[in-house]
Amino acid sequence: MTTIEITDENFEELVLKSDKPVLIDFWAEWCGPCRMIGPGVEEIAKEYDGKALVGKLNVDLNPQSAVRFGVRNIPLVLYFKDGEVVDKQVGAVAKSVLADKLAKQVN
Repeated sequence: MTTIEITDENFEELVLKSDKPVLIDFWAEWCGPCRMIGPGVEEIAKEYDGKALVGKLNVDLNPQSAVRFGVRNIPLVLYFKDGEVVDKQVGAVAKSVLADKLAKQVN
């Protein structure tokens, strides 16, 4: 499974109402660090298929969600559980850092 495209329109249904932990990568096309973590986020999506939802939200195309969660810097990865933000990671980091934070929500 690859990442799911999250939009302003499907955010509530896919993220806030999810019965699984959710990792959302807030990104933009022009953001170099976003492109650096992208492949790792894709790998995490495959590794956690069935255990968690892994999605990407383009902040340029979905400004409502970016404003709603106070996104000031990207890449920003937010972790949701039961509709609430439970953790976050700002900036480009190793895939292992992102995966470890998701693992805490899954277990």
